[in-house]
Amino acid sequence: MSSNIAREVMEYDQEIIDIVDYVKKFEIKSDTAYQTAWNCLLDTLGCGLEALEYKECRKLLGPLVPGAVMTNGVRVPGTNYELDPVQGAFNIGAMIRWLDFNDTWLAAEWGHPSDNLGGILAVADWLSRTAVANGRPPLKMLDVLTAMIKAHEIQGCLALENSFNKVGLDHVVLVKIASAAVVAKMLGLTREQILSTVSHAWVDGQSLRTYRHFPNAGSRKSWAAGDATSRAVRLALIAQTGEMGYPTVLSAKGWGFYDSLFQKNKFKFQRPYGSYVMENILFKISFPAEFHSQTAVEAAMTIHKQMKSSGKKFSEIKKIKIRTHEACIRIIDKKGPLRNPADRDHCIQYMVAVPIIFGHLTARDYEEDFASNIEIDQLREKIICIEDPTFTADYHDPNKRSIANAVTVEFSDGTSLDEIVVEYPVGHARRRVEGIPLLVEKFKVNLARVFDKSQQERILEFSMDYKKLSETSVNDYLDLYVKANYQSNV
Repeated sequence: MSSNIAREVMEYDQEIIDIVDYVKKFEIKSDTAYQTAWNCLLDTLGCGLEALEYKECRKLLGPLVPGAVMTNGVRVPGTNYELDPVQGAFNIGAMIRWLDFNDTWLAAEWGHPSDNLGGILAVADWLSRTAVANGRPPLKMLDVLTAMIKAHEIQGCLALENSFNKVGLDHVVLVKIASAAVVAKMLGLTREQILSTVSHAWVDGQSLRTYRHFPNAGSRKSWAAGDATSRAVRLALIAQTGEMGYPTVLSAKGWGFYDSLFQKNKFKFQRPYGSYVMENILFKISFPAEFHSQTAVEAAMTIHKQMKSSGKKFSEIKKIKIRTHEACIRIIDKKGPLRNPADRDHCIQYMVAVPIIFGHLTARDYEEDFASNIEIDQLREKIICIEDPTFTADYHDPNKRSIANAVTVEFSDGTSLDEIVVEYPVGHARRRVEGIPLLVEKFKVNLARVFDKSQQERILEFSMDYKKLSETSVNDYLDLYVKANYQSNV
């Protein structure tokens, strides 16, 4: 009934119009964007497969109501689930983000644009299986790559100049906005319906960042993006019915997003939507760690090797100084107790102490049995962070976009190691040539965690050939990832 209420015709906020016109009209012509999206797809799926090793992730997967199955539903990689697209998006999105190991975008706001793959892949698979069942052609994986580029661009461009964290909102709001626009387009909605979808995504009360910070850091940060991308699918399906939108949801005085949640500020934009974000996305290749710490962890690994070769013991360390950028200090500079894995993988002191002592940092190193080692906390207490204004400036410079950290170790005998400076992590666009072979190896390792050798080979046959992958139907490709004998064991 509400959708039939007579109202004055209003123009949508320009910020919403620009998003919708981009998803509907813009043609991606960048080969670099498509090649990077290919790498991103494989890496993101691999991250989801690794998450299946953790029961805390597995317990959240499957149908919303136990036992529910949907004919021609979404296949969840590494499982035998077949779900509706909303719950399928949540499952895939939660798996992707669980270990904090998928891609990253750093600017005024941070985030992980590959989180959008939860909604994109779920909708693409559902549409494809439904089409085949009705004698129509399915979507191709090229359609998925195109949707990924556009979702990355929307999320990343909104993040360039607009800090949601500074007003207490979590970056998954941008996952919801980007997923909503892209999946609405995939569903074949009209321009008016896509406008409505995006407006509804802004209307939603947005997630608070409290689950990422002391004293409430917890595991919701691992499924918040799955929740956001699945909500986007739900909103697109609602808009598909013809449900009215809210044209001035951003700008309405008193009740709009800007006045209610953004301290009365309007969004700022550095560049128009294109393919910039995918071309410059940051891959987490070496370490499952919050991205602002990646270069510090890389430096810590070098320090471990230097200490081992020199015969120095970590117990001889008096102090460790980390010269870093402002965002790192704001997000992951932590003292005191760390209560769970989500707390630990957002503490730079923990993420530096572990590789200095042990020479590695893996997802398992955040679990309670490993973290209970008293030596880690002893070394953590000796680590201090100091902002370097040059590092902060280079972090925001669109021509550099560095994530620099510099680590110096001082020993009780008065000696010290030379400072180790790392400006760009191995997953940065400036180290792409070095990083991609490692990313492919990461994907292969993650396949081996779940599938037998013959199934790994079938997946690799389609995945390692860009042309073959892009021409494969979405449903056929996801069929390769079905784990027939999957058991959650929760």
